This record gives sequence, structure tokens and C-alpha cells, in this order.
Amino acid sequence: MKGLEYDTSRTGLDAVLKDWQQKATQVVWSSPEGANSRTVHVKVNQMLKGETISRASIINFLEAMREIGVLKGEERTGKGGYHWVYYPAMDEAGFKRFITEQILSSLMKSFPNETKEALKNINP
Repeated sequence: MKGLEYDTSRTGLDAVLKDWQQKATQVVWSSPEGANSRTVHVKVNQMLKGETISRASIINFLEAMREIGVLKGEERTGKGGYHWVYYPAMDEAGFKRFITEQILSSLMKSFPNETKEALKNINP
């Protein structure tokens, strides 16, 4: 996951994140003191009720979100060596704005005139 992918057949955060990814993000958003991958992994699997997601998937997702600026991270030493603690870099509203800006920016690079025209024709 270098960037976010938008599925036009879906709506809301479902168009950008899988269910477990939304839950992982919610865990970090609700942890202003930060959350490590172990904590996120345990909480997400509790929330999934019967399904499970691997810790490696959680770690890869959290790192990807940190790399694109949705999350912040701090490397700490602890039992067993180094680990990352993740913090919100933006809240849910900020994340939605970020997604919108990313999509519009990409469209403006690819189809500037068509994007401007389409935006004029959209009625909220």
C-alpha cells in the first residue's frame, strides 16, 4: 500500500479501507497516548468477532499509514527490543479530507480540464 486506492463501487471509508483496516485506524484514533501493533492486533481481532487478521498485516498497514502521514509513529525500546508506537496524525474528519485531496490532486494531474468541469457540475 504505497497510497490509498479508491473503489468507486463502494461508499464512505469502505471505498478506501477494508473493515479490519477501519477498525485498526479507529483503535489508534481512540488512543491519543499511542498504541503499539500488539495492542492494535488484539483489539482488532476482538472487534472482528470470529474472523482474525494477522499481526503482520496489522504492522504492514500501520506502517503504510504512517508513511503516507495518516499516522505518526515513535520507535521505542522495550521488552524484546524495539517497537513502534502509533499516534493519530489526523482525526477521522482530517482523514476524509486527506482522501478527498489525494483523489482530486490525482485527477487534476491526469485530467485538469475535465476535473474542473466535473466539479462545476456537481450539486451537493
